[in-house]
Amino acid sequence: MADGVSVVTRHWQRAFEQLGFETLSVAGEGPVDRTVPGLAIGADHPPPRDELVTALADADLVVVENLCSIPLNLPAARLLAEVLAERPALMHHHDPPWQRERFRHITELPIDQPGWRHVTINELTQREFLDRGINATCIYNGFPTATGQGNRSGVRSRLGVAIDARLFAHPVRAIARKDIASALRLCEQLDATYWLWGQAEEGYDDELERLLTATTCPVVRGTSGESAVDLYSAADAVIFPSLWEGFGNPPIEAAIHRVPAAVANYPVARELVSLGMTWFPTDDSGPLGEYLAKPTPDLLEHNREVALVNFSLEAMTDEISVLLTDAGWLP
Repeated sequence: MADGVSVVTRHWQRAFEQLGFETLSVAGEGPVDRTVPGLAIGADHPPPRDELVTALADADLVVVENLCSIPLNLPAARLLAEVLAERPALMHHHDPPWQRERFRHITELPIDQPGWRHVTINELTQREFLDRGINATCIYNGFPTATGQGNRSGVRSRLGVAIDARLFAHPVRAIARKDIASALRLCEQLDATYWLWGQAEEGYDDELERLLTATTCPVVRGTSGESAVDLYSAADAVIFPSLWEGFGNPPIEAAIHRVPAAVANYPVARELVSLGMTWFPTDDSGPLGEYLAKPTPDLLEHNREVALVNFSLEAMTDEISVLLTDAGWLP
C-alpha cells in the first residue's frame, strides 16, 4: 500500500528478483499474492496455524516485513515465529517496540532463532538490537533513481494550484508523530500551499480537520496514482517535520528528484545527515525561504549524489546480496 513499509517491501521484492528469486507476497490485506486475513493489523484472531503453514509451504526463504518488530498484531507475530522456528527467515525490522511510547512495555519482540538473520534500516536500531543481545545487519532503504522532467503542470492542474504558486509537499500519512502543525506553520510563514499526500490514520481524523480548518495557508490533499517523478516535479519543496521516523523515505526521494527538503532533527535524520545529506530546518523558515528566493543547483546535485551512493536500489541490492551470500541463501 502507500505506507513506508509497503513501499520498501516492493523495493526489496525487486532486489530479490534481481538476485534470481521468484517472490510471492503474503499479507493480511492489500494487493498481495496470498491473503491470510489473520495477519492483518488489528485482526480479531491470528490465522489458523494450518492456513499460515500452507501459505508459506513452498517458500525457500521467508522475509518478514515488520510483523515480528512492531506489535500491531502480537498473536500473529507469535504464531509466525513458531511456524518459522526451524526455517530460514530474514527479519526486516522497521519499527521495534521500544521506539514507540505506546509499545515500550512490550519486551517479547523482536524474537530471535538460531537460523534467522535480522536486518535494521538504520544503525541506531542496529546498536539497540546489539544492546538486547541480537546481532543485526543495517541495510538502508533503497529507491529507484531514474528521473525526468515530470508532469509538473498536469499535477498542479489536478490540484488546482497555479503553476507559479509555491507548493510544499508533505508525503506522509496524517498521524500525530508527523507533526502536521509544524508543516502548516512552515507553509504559512513562506506563503506556500500545503499538500498532504496521505490520509488520516490511527484516530487522527478529528485533529487533522481541526488543524486544516485553522490554518491560514491554502491546503490541497491526495495523489492520484501519479509517478514519483511527476509528484516530486510538482513540488517546490518537501517538508518533513516528523517527531520520529525509523528512516524517512520522502527526504531521500526528494534528493533523488532534485527537490529541496526541510527535515526535522529526529535521531535517524541526524544519521542520514552524517552521510552527507544537506537539509533545511523545519523550526526556522529563514534558510528554506532564502534558498527558494535564490536557488542554486549545487545543493540539489550534491544531495542526489549522496542518495545515489547510499540509497539507490543498486546499493541496497548489493548489501542484500552480501547478506544472502554469507547465509548461504542465494539461489
